[in-house]
Amino acid sequence: MGDSLKKIILIVLNNFKNDSRVLKESISLQNAGYNVKVIALWEEGLKEHKIIKNIPVHRIKLKSKNWSKNKVIQLLKYFEFLYKVVKEYKDYNIIHCNDLNALPVGFIIKRFFNKNVKVVYDAHEYETETNGLSGIQKTLTKKLEKFLIRYANKVITVSDAIAKEYKKLYPFIEEPKLVLNTPLYKKIEKKDLFREKLEIDKNKTIFLYQGGLSKGRGIEILLETFKNIDDKNAVIVFMGYGELEKEIKKVSEQFSNIYFHEAVSPDILLDYTCSADFGISTIEDSCLSYRYCLPNKMFEYIMAEVPVIVSNLPEMKRVVENNQIGVVAKKNTPDGLKEAMLKAVKLDKNELQTNIQKVKEMYNWGVQEKVLIKVYNEL
Repeated sequence: MGDSLKKIILIVLNNFKNDSRVLKESISLQNAGYNVKVIALWEEGLKEHKIIKNIPVHRIKLKSKNWSKNKVIQLLKYFEFLYKVVKEYKDYNIIHCNDLNALPVGFIIKRFFNKNVKVVYDAHEYETETNGLSGIQKTLTKKLEKFLIRYANKVITVSDAIAKEYKKLYPFIEEPKLVLNTPLYKKIEKKDLFREKLEIDKNKTIFLYQGGLSKGRGIEILLETFKNIDDKNAVIVFMGYGELEKEIKKVSEQFSNIYFHEAVSPDILLDYTCSADFGISTIEDSCLSYRYCLPNKMFEYIMAEVPVIVSNLPEMKRVVENNQIGVVAKKNTPDGLKEAMLKAVKLDKNELQTNIQKVKEMYNWGVQEKVLIKVYNEL
């Protein structure tokens, strides 16, 4: 098929500054011969049109951008976004909708403007079971997804459990394909950046939490754990940004075993990650989307050849226990984490390294990319 038949837009309702999944997908599709463009939201300080890693990006500028945060106004902003994207991109061949909030674009184009368009729905989490979604909003979200998902030619998602749930919820769709949010394969040369930059002693064991510093990720529990830990050699580094950043900085000034490091760009991230002894991924079991998640930070730890300590949630537990690459904390509490850390420190380092090397070969973007391309070739 000629290039004109392969025009894709990938729609994402964020500013596309830190969306590694959408960027990886775009690059993979472009390498496979598709004509790719990312549609995102403009905000102050960003260019409307930009090329990022060879991918053209159009950030939609909204006249209503600075209007109030009131629910009705938010809806008006959303309709302005819909209108602008549909008007400009209705003749594209494939609409790749990232998350439920992008799916109406695919529906409107397919239903009213371009019957031949193919719609790919990429659910980055269990969209109707996310943290904080409840009451009437949850009911409406479920109804909306149930209606819109019929118009998707393919559904892809990020964990096996979520794929199975979607198949149960919507028996009329084919089972979603699994495209895990894994990093690109990378050979690791061990570095010691945290000890150098934060002046951490050689004899200390560095536990790392990297990623979004927001609620629901067990950060408050980690802070409590390290405030009261008996092991004088255990230190924790929080690296990332988000609403809990101030709190972490404050605590790090009071406790000598708690450190903060600002987020670093994706291209040097693993140089930092591999400087830790253990990577911690504690997601709280506060909604089904979290319960069934496979966070990309867990895969980043693995790629950086760092053993992991994870919450006792089914998908994470399966990866860690089946491959013996770390410890599952029985409980997401300070005691549960202390116990897991004690256990982790006693594990056989050589055995861990051998296991992690094997797992890297399975969980990397090169493997996931093949699934993505197959989905597209079947359209």
